[in-house]
Amino acid sequence: MKLLTVNVGRPRASEHTNGPGGVTGIGKHPADGPVHVSDPGPKGTGGSGLAGDVVCDLRHHGGTDQAVYAFAREELDAWETVLDRDVANGAFGENLTTRGIEVSGARIGERWRIGSDLVLEVTTGRIPCRTFAGHLGEKGWVRRFTEAAAPGAYLRVVEPGAIRAGDPVEIVHRPDHDVTVSLVFRALTTERTLLSQLLAAGDALHPEALRDARAYMEKHGV
Repeated sequence: MKLLTVNVGRPRASEHTNGPGGVTGIGKHPADGPVHVSDPGPKGTGGSGLAGDVVCDLRHHGGTDQAVYAFAREELDAWETVLDRDVANGAFGENLTTRGIEVSGARIGERWRIGSDLVLEVTTGRIPCRTFAGHLGEKGWVRRFTEAAAPGAYLRVVEPGAIRAGDPVEIVHRPDHDVTVSLVFRALTTERTLLSQLLAAGDALHPEALRDARAYMEKHGV
């Protein structure tokens, strides 16, 4: 298991975002050399956890529980076949492009050590938006990405550190529940009846997903 590239992005104008200033940082490209990763602070004020990377719409992106976004190269390869086009590392707006690790199949609370110092913890999956669709220029992209239910993982920073392309990725903790990134994604999008299952992940779950699961339980008396 290894890190293929560390991807960062700078602001650029986009007609597909309603974020402040009409700019987005979704277009990311592999960085040269090491990149320091740390907790950016609470959502709404904190942006990306990666030095040199930018989050433009702090209402929906960035912050402690979405500090880093990872996507598997294997999934990008699968989309290349479906879309019949090249999909470069960073093309999905991911900070980390990995090889050999189950990203969408990772369990909430699972911890990864990357390189010698950085430790990250899986929190939830990425929900597609119109900016993502506009960035790729694919018709019906939000629906297609949602149907695939392989959204990649958001992670929080447990121990900060510097990483670079080629660093090994090691799973140092795997919880004993069965709440995966894909399960959370399905529960939040197309299969709301799954929400009650998310509580098994406890406080490791992204706070917004945890709130939705608790609200579902209260409403339906599960």
